[in-house]
Amino acid sequence: MGTALGIDLGTSGLRVAVLDAAGRVVAQAGVPLPPSRATEPAAWLEALETALTWVPLDAVRRIAVAGTSGTLLTVDAAGAPVGPPAMYNAPAPAEAVAAIARIAPAGSPARGATSPLAKAQAMQARPGVARLLHQADWIAGTLLGRFRHSDENNALKTGYDPVTRRWPDWLAATGLDTSLLPEVAVPGSALGELDSNRFGLPRGAVVCAGTTDGCASFLAASAGAPGEGVTVLGSTLTLKLACDRPVVAPEYSVYSHRLGGAWLAGGSSNSGGRALARHFDPAALARLSARIDPARPSGLDYYPLPGPGERFPIADPGLPPRETPRPADDAAFLQGLLEGVARIEALGYQRLAALGAPPLLSVRSLGSGAGNAAWTAIRARHLGVPMLPARSEEAAAGAAQLALRGV
Repeated sequence: MGTALGIDLGTSGLRVAVLDAAGRVVAQAGVPLPPSRATEPAAWLEALETALTWVPLDAVRRIAVAGTSGTLLTVDAAGAPVGPPAMYNAPAPAEAVAAIARIAPAGSPARGATSPLAKAQAMQARPGVARLLHQADWIAGTLLGRFRHSDENNALKTGYDPVTRRWPDWLAATGLDTSLLPEVAVPGSALGELDSNRFGLPRGAVVCAGTTDGCASFLAASAGAPGEGVTVLGSTLTLKLACDRPVVAPEYSVYSHRLGGAWLAGGSSNSGGRALARHFDPAALARLSARIDPARPSGLDYYPLPGPGERFPIADPGLPPRETPRPADDAAFLQGLLEGVARIEALGYQRLAALGAPPLLSVRSLGSGAGNAAWTAIRARHLGVPMLPARSEEAAAGAAQLALRGV
């Protein structure tokens, strides 16, 4: 069967992973993107070329790409970028955002201040534009030598309807030239063979439809049955739960990606690493965590936030952090904060269940906080489900898994 190659293009770097036919990681590599060039497509390709020199490619038979969700490019007929990309976290023109809010269905992920659809309305006017593509689409198109495909996950925030599996009719009413939109394929499905052996990849290898970096991370963790969750303990607290039906709740910024015949519901709290970083640096976190006895609750009732405002599991733009009273012992204070984030995590999965998701069966953890043993024990007590090991923390491995076996 050969091996599968996954490519993950993130905000600050590009990573690649090679999986054997049994799904085991046999090699991986990463290349940071210089901050001054992180938004340049040419820099993405340079990073890819460098990363691929560090992994074995001779046996690669299938390839998939994951990219940042919502990053959009305009390209000409030859696939060359026209103007700079619109990054996923860049604000969209307020006028276009307001227009989409009037037209798009209430649950559409195309709504919002960073809407790729709203950005596309301005970008389509650039001279020479032949196609609108997402970041992963463009990398895959470079490998294929043709630029006309996207996937159901990357297309979601641009307005694609994963239930009916098509671009909806209401898109034209926003003023978008829908002829510029790519064809949308099921993640993991074959798009075609490599156009050449550029980057040292073997001729005949099949390029597959990709996914977003978040979905790829979920696949890398090897969760997938309804009720299996993945918590990302990064700068924010992100929950993803495998479901047998789509779960959508715009009031909580909850939406669902389609993964084959299943769904991946997700929500993100403003709590997490940034809230902890207000009080402790990484070294202090490690030192103080070693002093915590997770079996003895602190008795503190905190809701840690980096500042006022919460989106999920409580929707309140003015919600203030609750981090008092503060004990004299820093370890006791940290325990209260970790317990607070754990309660938010548990409430998040409860919120998803109340919105129609299946009850939580297990959790795998990713992100910088996943290695904190005291925090893991605290979270297990609040969640009340098995805490399972993640097979891999690399989104590139999830992309490779997608190429290897589909969704």
